[in-house]
This record gives sequence, structure tokens and C-alpha cells, in this order.
Amino acid sequence: MPIPDYQAFMLPLLQLAAKGEQRVADTASFLADMFGVTLEERTQVPANGGQPVLNNRMHWAKTYLTKAGLLDNPRRGWFVATDAGRQLLATAPERLSVRDLLQYPSFRAFYRGTTQAGDDAANGESKAPLAVADSVSTPEEQVEAAHLAIQTALKADLLARILQNSPTFFERIIVDLLVSMGYGGSQQDAAARLTPRTGDGGIDGVINEDPLGLDRVYVQAKRYQPGNAVHRPEVQAFVGSLVGEGASKGVFVTTSTFSTGAADFARHLPQRIILIDGQRLTDLMVAHNVGVKVARSVEFKRIDEDFFADEA
Repeated sequence: MPIPDYQAFMLPLLQLAAKGEQRVADTASFLADMFGVTLEERTQVPANGGQPVLNNRMHWAKTYLTKAGLLDNPRRGWFVATDAGRQLLATAPERLSVRDLLQYPSFRAFYRGTTQAGDDAANGESKAPLAVADSVSTPEEQVEAAHLAIQTALKADLLARILQNSPTFFERIIVDLLVSMGYGGSQQDAAARLTPRTGDGGIDGVINEDPLGLDRVYVQAKRYQPGNAVHRPEVQAFVGSLVGEGASKGVFVTTSTFSTGAADFARHLPQRIILIDGQRLTDLMVAHNVGVKVARSVEFKRIDEDFFADEA
């Protein structure tokens, strides 16, 4: 089954801790067994890398229970239920969530990032954002989702800007991208160049893979509107141009997509032809900082579990 959200781990963690001191290092396996998480899912990591999803959600559940005063850390690498935690279990809750933890002043103070928990307790109300409290995602997962949304919007804007410019500008982008990826040295040493607009034989750019130009990559660029796919005949024409040049490597880039027939044709060629559609193009441009720049960098740190592991 899919890995449960971190709030689903709260009650099982508290119930486990009520049995006595528990070792943090063993907890993820306990939860995985309890929820039937597969071996593959236990090692699943986010798209941007980092801690396994299972472990990350388990640690957030444990952190929230600790901030609410329901768990305590009696010694390094271990946790246990507090009196408050046992009292909560005595009410036989069916599930615990962030909303349940907001009744505890210490958790409200932590969750709101303020020390005014006493005032809120006196007023009998919480100012924590309930929309966030209802989220099944951990804070890190919420940040990742926001980052993905920003990246998706950025790539859509990139494609729109490319389509607003001239075909020649698009061809220059492709050459710049390949150079940034490590092909052809640099523009300054003329290892990468555009071909003339007339008589180019279906080739828009040439990348020398070595300083002497003994091996070359030929480029074809099609600046098409969305919905106007590149079909097999166009890829065939590009291959014909490569054969005429005695070349064996080519990159065909479009702002739109490739038809199934075009993709199947390129896949079975003796020449090495790489097809890059609009989505992959913007992925590569963002990854290699072509047409984009870093506006702000945010660094996230987490506890080093190895540092706090049991002493030998």
C-alpha cells in the first residue's frame, strides 16, 4: 500500500511508546510492518533526494508528539510516552492529527512559531492556520510541492518566451544549452556554431565534441506551437542531412512534441539521434541555468541521526 501520511503514524507511535522506552532506529521498520509498506516503498526517496519518505514522515510524527508533550526522550536515540501521552490514550482515540495536538499549549507555541501559548490557552482558542493543520503532508513535503509548482510555472514561462522570439534565437538557445551541458567547449573557441540560414541542409547547429572537431554533433531545431507535433518525415529529413555530412550523432529539438511514429523511427536508427521535446528542453534549461538564474536559495537542515545514534 502507499506510504501513509505522517499524521497516520502519530497514534501508533504513541501506543508503542506507552509500552516502554523505544529505540528510534527501529521505529520505521515497525511502522512499515504495521501498515504493510513494501520493501520498495521503504527505500523510496523524494524526487530531489534526501531522507527516505517513510523515515521522514515517522520523524515528523515523533517531533510533533514530542512538541505536544506526549513523548519524551529519556536518553539518546530512545523515546517514551509521557503521563500526558498515556492520559490521551486512555480516551481511546481512533486517530491523532495536528488538530488534536493543537489543544496542547506547548504544541501551539511550536506550531505558530511564537511563545504566546499562554495567552491563547487563556482565550481558549488557537490561531494556528487550520488549512495547514488539515494538510496530510509534512512541512518538507509542502515545501517540495510549492517548489514543484514554481518550477512548473517557470518552465511554462520559458517555453512561452522562446516562442515569442525568432527561430534564429531558438537555435542559439540550443547551442548554448549543449555547451552548458559540457559539449563543445565554449562559444568563444568556436567549438559550437550555428549554420547559415540558407543551404543548411536541415542542420541548424554544429557542436565539436573535441577541440579539433574530429567528432561532431549536428543540431536541428523546430520552433513549433503547442499541438503542432514533429512527425516522422521531418526526422527522416534530418537523418538524411546527417548521412550527407557523414555524421552519426544528432540532436533534434522542438518546442512542441514528437509523434509516436517519429519517436519509434529515431529509436531504431543506426545513427544516434536524440529527440528533445518542449518539456525536456525546459527541464534541461533550468538544470543547466540557460535562460534562468537563481533568484533565492533556501537551505534546509535536519537532525543528523547518525550523530545522535546509540553510543557504542
